[in-house]
Amino acid sequence: MKIKSICCIGAGYVGGPTMSVIAQKNPDIKVTVVDLNAQRIADWNDKDLTKLPIYEPGLDEVVAEARGRNLFFSTEVDKAIDEAQMIFISVNTPTKTYGAGKGMAADLKYVELCARQIAKVATTDKIVVEKSTLPVKTAEAIQNILDNTGNGVDFQILSNPEFLAEGTAMRDLAVPDRVLIGGDSTTPKGQEAIQALVDIYGSWVPKENILTTNVWSSELSKLTANAFLAQRVSSINSLSELCEATGANVQEVAKAIGMDSRIGSKFLQVSVGFGGSCFQKDILNLVYIAKSLGLNEVADYWHQVILMNNHQRDRFAKNIIKTLYNTVNGKTIAFLGWAFKKDTNDTRESAAIYVGDLLMDEQATIKVYDPKVTATQMQSDINYLNTRSEKQNTKYLKTENDPYAAMEGAHAIAVLTEWDEFKKYDWQRIYNGMQKPAFVFDGRNVLDRKALETIGFVYKGIGS
Repeated sequence: MKIKSICCIGAGYVGGPTMSVIAQKNPDIKVTVVDLNAQRIADWNDKDLTKLPIYEPGLDEVVAEARGRNLFFSTEVDKAIDEAQMIFISVNTPTKTYGAGKGMAADLKYVELCARQIAKVATTDKIVVEKSTLPVKTAEAIQNILDNTGNGVDFQILSNPEFLAEGTAMRDLAVPDRVLIGGDSTTPKGQEAIQALVDIYGSWVPKENILTTNVWSSELSKLTANAFLAQRVSSINSLSELCEATGANVQEVAKAIGMDSRIGSKFLQVSVGFGGSCFQKDILNLVYIAKSLGLNEVADYWHQVILMNNHQRDRFAKNIIKTLYNTVNGKTIAFLGWAFKKDTNDTRESAAIYVGDLLMDEQATIKVYDPKVTATQMQSDINYLNTRSEKQNTKYLKTENDPYAAMEGAHAIAVLTEWDEFKKYDWQRIYNGMQKPAFVFDGRNVLDRKALETIGFVYKGIGS
């Protein structure tokens, strides 16, 4: 089967970049990305490529090449579904905030709504691809909905989880470590569906990097990959506290163990904690699945990764308070960074939100500079926690468009995101404008400790 028309439901962090690259690499395939959010679609269609709804290095170039040729962004969901041979579901699957599984299980209501919409509209056979991160057996549920509420057409369900790291998503898409496709290889139609998706990726990905499995293995592989990566972050962060207590240096430890070929150096960078939309959500989902199957020891093991991450954030905030003579009331703390990592404007589960919230509980004023995150987004992030009134949040959380303005008159600086530009600032100028003693709490260990201490800063890194 040669696919000529693709529809993707969801124009977010996964759907937008993924479909842009698929369209770029397959100019003969019409790719339509749909979303009910009219503003988001308008932003994707904006002639000014700096106004794309997400920031990702290199995305603007890919969109510029393919948009209007074979890449389209639209709010006409039904039309796109009807015309497509292959439909990607790339909608949000947040952690449930209600009912059974609250705080752990994935909320699949948006996925189910997509399935029901596809079933309602489709009049020809469709290949439906799970692109959202979904718990094991979701494909089975989607298949049941489609088969029982459809119009008598044949639906083949594939799992094609994303393995994108924000900030490097375009590189991850262009040169992926692997592409994973799960499907039903026991039937001719299932085999045909799998091969159709293999052919799409095969236009630029080497065949040996495209793995095919059954659907359930594919679904579980995504959750497990994120759990393992997050586990490494929590592991090195746990050692950072031990290093501080013993006089060891966590960066030296990380380098030593990273040179072991069995371990490797990736994801051993100590920090104030991991964030992003996937790690915590996927681990909690894994914990929920394990518990629901009665595998309590398995659940406890993976839940500890989350507990350690939360502890690292709390510990960082408490260290600021302790160092500033056990009170930050009325003091100004400058935050460098709000995004959960550099080269993205994504703030979901960012450590900065939680550290800021704890300091605001102590009535500190937080002045934030982030090169890509808007003031509106920062306020929304804090308000979402419901720790205090929006009025109080506005009082304690201030944003600046100029980094030097954020740090002027501050009692301390906290580095929460590892943006490269932070290393290039005029730190003498910053020191001159701060309250003394001038503290720097480097939550990413990215600044030059010796240079800052020579200037006069009191430098506090993590794990040393």
